[in-house]
Amino acid sequence: MSAALLNWIVVGGYFALTIWLGERVGRRGAGVDEYFLAGRGMPWWAAAFSIVGTETSTLTFVGVPAIAYAGNLTFLQVALGYVVGRFVVAALLVPRYFDGRVRTAYEIIGARFGDGARRVTSGVFLVSRLLADGVRLFATALVLQTMLPLPLSAAVVGILAITLLYTVRGGLRAVIWNDAVQLAVYVGGAILALAVLTQRLPQGLTATLAELGASDKLRLLDLGWDWGNPYTFWSGVIGGAVLTMATHGTDQMFVQRLLACADRQAARRAVIVSGVLVFAQMALFLVIGTYLFAFYELNPPALAFASNDQIFPRFIVDELPMGLAGLVIAAVFAAAMSTLSSSMSSVASAVTLDFGKPGQQGETASLRLSYIATAAAAVSLAIVAWLAQSWGSVLEAGLTITSVTFGGVLGVFLLVALGVRLPGAAMTTAMVAGQLTALALQQAGGLAWTWLTPAGAAVTVLLGVLIGGVARRSG
Repeated sequence: MSAALLNWIVVGGYFALTIWLGERVGRRGAGVDEYFLAGRGMPWWAAAFSIVGTETSTLTFVGVPAIAYAGNLTFLQVALGYVVGRFVVAALLVPRYFDGRVRTAYEIIGARFGDGARRVTSGVFLVSRLLADGVRLFATALVLQTMLPLPLSAAVVGILAITLLYTVRGGLRAVIWNDAVQLAVYVGGAILALAVLTQRLPQGLTATLAELGASDKLRLLDLGWDWGNPYTFWSGVIGGAVLTMATHGTDQMFVQRLLACADRQAARRAVIVSGVLVFAQMALFLVIGTYLFAFYELNPPALAFASNDQIFPRFIVDELPMGLAGLVIAAVFAAAMSTLSSSMSSVASAVTLDFGKPGQQGETASLRLSYIATAAAAVSLAIVAWLAQSWGSVLEAGLTITSVTFGGVLGVFLLVALGVRLPGAAMTTAMVAGQLTALALQQAGGLAWTWLTPAGAAVTVLLGVLIGGVARRSG
C-alpha cells in the first residue's frame, strides 16, 4: 500500500468519525436555545476545550512554528497576554452575560444603546469573522496542497462540506463535542510530530538545545520597547491581553460557548482554563519551530521553501513514517474544522437572533433561517479563502483583521461596563472612529499589530465618554 493511499484512508476515517459524532450528540428539532446554546447546560471543561479548539486553526498549526523557525520563542509573550486578558473577561464581562438570558453577545449592547446599535456591532462581528476565518480556510487549503497533494478548490470544498454537514445537523452541541475531540487530535498529532523530530536530530537533544541557545533561538523575553515589534514583553502582554478581551469577551464565536455553560461560575472557569491550555499549546508549537530550525540546518531541503509557512507541512510529508503522516494530516483538518464549524454556528446565531425576529416568527422559521445562514456562511468563507491568496502571511493577515475590527467593538462593551449612556448613533460613531484609527495605523505601518486593538478600543472609549459628558451637560 502506498503512503499516499494510507494517508487518505486515515483522513477518511477521521471524517467518518467527525460525522458520526455530530449525529450522535446533536439534538435536532429541540428549539433555538438547544440549537444555538446547547440547552445552556454544557460542562465547563467541554466549553474550555471548545474555546481552545475554536481559536486554534491551521494558522496556529502552521504559522506559530514558522515564527519560531524564523525567530525565537518570544511569541510566547503574546500567549501570556492571552491568559491575562481572560482573567479580565471573567471578572468584567462574563457576569453581564448572565444578568439576563441573552443569546448573543450583542443583546447587552441593544439593552444599553438600542436595537440599531446591536445590529451594527453584530454586523461588524459578521464581516470580521468571515474575513478572518476565510483566511484560516485558505491557510488550511495551502497546507493540504502540500500534504496530500490536493487542488486548492477541492481542499476548500471538502473541508467546508464535512464541517457544514455536522454543524447544520447537530447545532452547537455537535460543534462543541467535535471541537473537544479535534483539540485532542491536533495536539496529539503535533506531539507525535515533535517526538519524531526529536529522534531525527542526530546530535541528540542536549547538544541541540545548546546549539539553539547559542543561536538565540530559545529567548523567551524581550524587555525592550519597540512599537514596531509585536513580540516584546510590552507589546505581547498588553496587546495580547486587550486582543483577547475583544475576542473572548465580545466575539459571538467565543461568547456563544460561555452562554452554553450552566451559570456564570462555569463560564468563568471555562474562559480562564482555556487561557492556560492555549499558553501550553503555543509553547508546544514554538518548540516544534525551533527544532525544525535545528533539523533543517543539518538537513537542508532539496527544494527551497517558498515561505516559512511550508516548513512544518513539508516535514510532515517528507519525514514522518507512513501512516503517522496521515494522522498528522488529520490533525490539520481537525484544527481547521474546529474553527470553521464555530464560525458557521456563531454567524448563523447572530443572523438569526440579532437580525431576525425569533420571538415573532416562531421556532420552526428561526431554525430554517439558521440553516440558510449557516450555508451562506460556508459560501462566504470559500469566497474569502479564494481572495486571500494575495494577502501575504496567513498568520498575521488573520490576526490583523481581528485587531483592526474588534478594538472598536471592545470599546463599546467597555462603555457599557463603565455605565456610559449614549444615543445609538453616537455609540456607532465612537466605534467606527476607533476602527478607522486602527486601520489608519495599520496602513501607515511602523506599529505592530498587537497595538491596533488597544488603539481602537482607547479611541472608542475616549470619544464615547466625551460625547456622553457633553450630552449630560446639554441635558
